[in-house]
Amino acid sequence: ILIFTAVISLILGMGLPTTANYIVVSSLMAPVIVELGAANGLIVPLIAVHLFVFYFGIMADVTPPVGLASFAAAAISGADPMRTGFVAFFYSMRTAVLPFLFLFNTQLLMIGLDHPIDVVVVIIISTIAMLIFAAATQGYFFARSKLWESAALLLIAFSLFRPGFWLDMIEPPYENLPATEIVQKAAEMPANTSILLDVEGISLEGDDVAKSVMLPLGPEASGEDRLYNAGLSVRDENGKIFIDDLVFGGPAEKAGLDFDFEITAIKVEASRMPKEVFYIPAFLLLGGIIVLQRRRRRAELALEAA
Repeated sequence: ILIFTAVISLILGMGLPTTANYIVVSSLMAPVIVELGAANGLIVPLIAVHLFVFYFGIMADVTPPVGLASFAAAAISGADPMRTGFVAFFYSMRTAVLPFLFLFNTQLLMIGLDHPIDVVVVIIISTIAMLIFAAATQGYFFARSKLWESAALLLIAFSLFRPGFWLDMIEPPYENLPATEIVQKAAEMPANTSILLDVEGISLEGDDVAKSVMLPLGPEASGEDRLYNAGLSVRDENGKIFIDDLVFGGPAEKAGLDFDFEITAIKVEASRMPKEVFYIPAFLLLGGIIVLQRRRRRAELALEAA
């Protein structure tokens, strides 16, 4: 779905100036990612979704046959416009993987960073990862890379961009609490945080709905009041929790919830080891490749000198 969304955003952005480009792709394609992501348990901040579709919309500026920026550059350089467009498109496609990474690792967008040291670490690691990614796609690091070295550099860059991928394979990111604890959990959560819920039910059109939603709870208050801030009230029927009422225009209604939807679970972040642990094997592998390439480069220089 993300790939299809990227391709459609690329097509929609052709021939449009920047402002109109953003308005078109964000209004047409961003809700698709939000809705389908929620249906598959992927909760992504809206700013990340907008930047994702806007990235590919802007790539249309160099995408033939309507690449306006390519035609402008070709007019300045005196080159063939179509050839310029194809070359620019293939170069820009090398970075097309980056929006997918910040969609799954929102720390790259400075979201969820609470301390200045965290910001510095993310900036440094991201810069190193981008340089490694560029070296891998260009086929040259300290020396011309062999095929396995380029593949290893791509793996290192991926591990630095999204270490949580490996951690999720070992430990699940969330643990499910019974829905009967929703009022108590809403009261216990810190001020101005959100609660993540698994819900299922039948829509007005008769379709089965099962998705995850993130609802803001607002300031500290009782559990019932904070759920009301989120736009809903609940009822307990034989140990099952159902949505009893919705606030018109509230967060719950905007998230697509409806009357009598069942809340099946509360998702809370699991206690896990820090994902930064996976930087260690990535940097060890990087160090090994650097040693091999520098040794090979010295041998090449010595051979040229002889």
